[in-house]
Amino acid sequence: MRLLHTSDWHLGQSLHNFDRQYEHQCFLDWLLDTIVSEQADALLVAGDVFDNANPSSASQRQLYSFLQQARARAPQLDIVVIAGNHDSPGRLEAPGPLLEVHGTTVIGYPHRDADGAIAMERMLVPLTGKDGAVAAWVLAVPFLRHGDVPRPAVPGTEGDAPAQPQPDPYLAGIAELYRQAIELAAARAGAGQAIVAMGHCHMVNGTMSADSERRIVIGGTEMLPTGIFPPPIAYAALGHLHLAQQVGPHAHIRYCGSPIPLSFAETSYPHQVLRIDFDGAQVRDITPLPVPRAVQLLRIPEKPAPLEQVQAALAALELPDAPLERQPLLEVRVQLCAPEPGLRASIEQALHGKPVRLAKIETSSAARASFEDAAVSLDQLASLQPDDIFKRLYLQRYGSAAPPEQLAAFAELVQP
Repeated sequence: MRLLHTSDWHLGQSLHNFDRQYEHQCFLDWLLDTIVSEQADALLVAGDVFDNANPSSASQRQLYSFLQQARARAPQLDIVVIAGNHDSPGRLEAPGPLLEVHGTTVIGYPHRDADGAIAMERMLVPLTGKDGAVAAWVLAVPFLRHGDVPRPAVPGTEGDAPAQPQPDPYLAGIAELYRQAIELAAARAGAGQAIVAMGHCHMVNGTMSADSERRIVIGGTEMLPTGIFPPPIAYAALGHLHLAQQVGPHAHIRYCGSPIPLSFAETSYPHQVLRIDFDGAQVRDITPLPVPRAVQLLRIPEKPAPLEQVQAALAALELPDAPLERQPLLEVRVQLCAPEPGLRASIEQALHGKPVRLAKIETSSAARASFEDAAVSLDQLASLQPDDIFKRLYLQRYGSAAPPEQLAAFAELVQP
């Protein structure tokens, strides 16, 4: 049995107003070829298929064209898709009945039966091998919101014993849902049939990209312990974190990562799809399949530098000619010691005629006041005038007093 694990496509994403449909299409075309060349039995897509809950018609067309072509080129392929926190559960599931006819199962949210209990059966998906027999079972658990999870019973206290700290009800509910799902899968799986868990979640010790990953729950209570994937789980196919990684020492609990860099902070990420080979009920091999990068993301310089050095680095930049959609996306990183009103114009002049797309200019200052120096009490804040606050912020950011022309411009701005 051979699975391919992918996630976090974020179809429809734009990077600083630059559309990325071309990059996504290159990935999907590569994935189609990989499904055929690797002779995959199943494809698992672990959430965040779209970048937002109201995807464009173009990004929806990309998804459904891919699913149709995958079925045409690999008729035996089973495809399982779960919703992530960026997806609309209902919108993702809406074409489900049509997709199931073509071998694709989409789980957007936990359904409930007439009694209000979670319909675990719906999230248990059989996968067939090349001989047509069931070779594995997938627990297709989508991103879980607070209202999606069961409420475990809270144990009471006896006598005068002090009350014990109670677990977070959201995390406890997720653990209970997986426990029930694993119990059902274990009862259903026959000898030699693997059990695979899917999830879109943030595991404890998982490394996240601060620039492009949305926190699931405020306060960090969304982080799940690895204990929710105990035996007989042979492999956990996770989505949400964009950096490909195993979770702690557990080689069978994996994030495959995003297939393209979704921010400039991810330019060094090893983008990949994971190939998982099973020997009966156990994982035999886990192999990363690197995804070719159709468009480069450049950060110049690697660390912020003074404007003169940045201009020199941009002037020396040599790139091959390419159509607009293939031209690299560029983030320029400038260190300033004072405001630079003509900053963008000077950078654009240094890039004139070069086949590159300027996406972002990141500025930082060479000197910053300490937090203690910048902090003021509430009484002090009440007595400060707008120009006082401006002077303090200028000093904090640039390490020097605001020049007279800046103070005059600010005074003109705040005049009633």
